[in-house]
Amino acid sequence: MGYHTFDAGRADQLERAGRRYRFLSAEELLWSLSLSPDDTVADLGSGTGFFTDDVAPHAGEVHAVDVQEAMHEYYREKGVPENVALVTSDVSDLPFDDDALDAAFSTMTYHEFASDDALAEIRRVLAPDGRLVVVDWASTGSGEDGPPVDERYSADEAATALRDAGFDIEHEAVRPETFLLIATLE
Repeated sequence: MGYHTFDAGRADQLERAGRRYRFLSAEELLWSLSLSPDDTVADLGSGTGFFTDDVAPHAGEVHAVDVQEAMHEYYREKGVPENVALVTSDVSDLPFDDDALDAAFSTMTYHEFASDDALAEIRRVLAPDGRLVVVDWASTGSGEDGPPVDERYSADEAATALRDAGFDIEHEAVRPETFLLIATLE
């Protein structure tokens, strides 16, 4: 399905730690990813690099993937960690070799790229023991924060799409406004 992308002109809003961590803490994201120091990771829909910055000290190499070059420009101005590479790409056409990533994560962007093609592409680039973490706005939420409710998925819908794409769901959590899924390849 997929919907609009976040307006890069409002990128400053993505740097508000108090609001961002209200829906996903750095600790929860790192726990979900379960990284090793030499892992290669992709942040799918990285935006300004807010969560990329949290992951970078715990991984060998991080790819900040965003479809909007304007988001990368903002990130460059903010300062990109040495082990982070900026990648301008749609999730359905990732410029990585097969099995190139140990992990990938999407924070509040799954609803923007969700499609069979995108999930197949993520599956292609993840290593056999790779891990995918998806945290997104839940369709069961109030809609006071994030995108309109009609542009969101439920945790069950996202989990079903991931299973259909060849992932096992290891963990599922539903909160008032968001859901978290940890998936591995079957």
